[in-house]
Amino acid sequence: MPRPDPARRAAYDVMRAVRVDDAYANLALLEALSRRGVAGRDAAFATELASGTIRWQGLYDGVLTACLDRPLAKVQAKVLDGLRLGSHQLLSMRVPPHAAISTTVDLVRSEVGPGAAGFTNAVLRSVSEHDRDAWTRRVAPDPATDPVGFAATAYSHPRWVVEALGEALAAARDPDELEALLGADNEPPAVTLVARPGRATVDELPGDRTAFSPYGVVSSGGSPADVSAVAEGRAGVQDEGSQLVAHVLAAAPLDGADERWLDLCAGPGGKAALLAALATSRGARLVANEPQPHRAELVRRTLAGADGVEAVTLEDGTAPPWPAGSFDRVLVDAPCTGLGALRRRAEARWRRRPEDLHDLVPLQRRLLDRALDLVRPGGVVLYATCTPHLAETRDVLGAVLVGRDETRLGDTPSMLTAATGLRADVPDCAGPLAGTAQLWPHRHRTDAMFLSLLHRT
Repeated sequence: MPRPDPARRAAYDVMRAVRVDDAYANLALLEALSRRGVAGRDAAFATELASGTIRWQGLYDGVLTACLDRPLAKVQAKVLDGLRLGSHQLLSMRVPPHAAISTTVDLVRSEVGPGAAGFTNAVLRSVSEHDRDAWTRRVAPDPATDPVGFAATAYSHPRWVVEALGEALAAARDPDELEALLGADNEPPAVTLVARPGRATVDELPGDRTAFSPYGVVSSGGSPADVSAVAEGRAGVQDEGSQLVAHVLAAAPLDGADERWLDLCAGPGGKAALLAALATSRGARLVANEPQPHRAELVRRTLAGADGVEAVTLEDGTAPPWPAGSFDRVLVDAPCTGLGALRRRAEARWRRRPEDLHDLVPLQRRLLDRALDLVRPGGVVLYATCTPHLAETRDVLGAVLVGRDETRLGDTPSMLTAATGLRADVPDCAGPLAGTAQLWPHRHRTDAMFLSLLHRT
């Protein structure tokens, strides 16, 4: 019997790791490529096969349901992984149908057995009878009567996510951009690198300068690990939106001393590393706090060799040990649903649930409340989330600011414009609450970062 090629086996390994171990697809992919000895063009094929299959899983499950004589839940999980991989090759990759079917059948035969291989062959032949657009018209709800349901199927997002993103766009007065946003979520993002000031320069990094961050480049290709500055920890991989969070906090005006900064939720350490570099240039020191030990260890590794670091701490950010008014600048990059990073975290859209908000929103409120206690009068807090969900952005701010007469919202969009050179001809970044800012993947080519500056008067 033909043995499955290593690239497809690596993609299958990723599917299983995400399903069984709740692994992050990007990390599972690196491990699978190494284990299977896949590199070069084969690695690019495996990357698109694994990530694309997970990204478009919602649509493919609708297609497979239409081709099956049983509920999808009755299909063995290992076989379903193969069917999804085969569907992606047939409907979204330039793989000849006979090759997509035969290689997937070989894969399922080797992993499950001959009976499952025959079943896979029959189902994928049915899938191959129509292209993706035709299947979308067949399995998606009527857009005239159920536009949200149609968008959820056509762009492969859970319905609740489509509803939440639509509400966020409407609050930002841009409800007509929903399809553009969902489409951007399905485009693999370019790799963005960051040069940490004082340790590396943008000219050391291969690629074109980012549109807004003064520290970034869009990588011209190759592995970031092969870039000397990245390998030495003087630069890193970081989305431009995340770079802007650190940049805006550092650039925000404040009254009085500027000596001690706090990153209250620092894991895994990318923003903390950029903040430490910026703090060093001012003669300030950064405390990087992360309550989870394994993430705190990632922060330590990321900050290795950096100046400007006072300490890496493992404190509960909702009950911190520092006295009130201990810091001049505080970042609250709060744990969130991550709906702003769906293009980079393909599995997140299927892993998150609406009920996750029941725990996340109270946590976000407590973290922001404590941050406002920790900053001194005249200092500034930046509340940021990698999600545009209104419950985690506008509503958190509204709840925390009640009764806090000593705190006022800054003009974050103007600050962002002044700090980054955001041009007037670029669509604006106004957030859902006056004075807040919201970045978007379909507009700014960044993650959908939410930013709000708060000044302690």
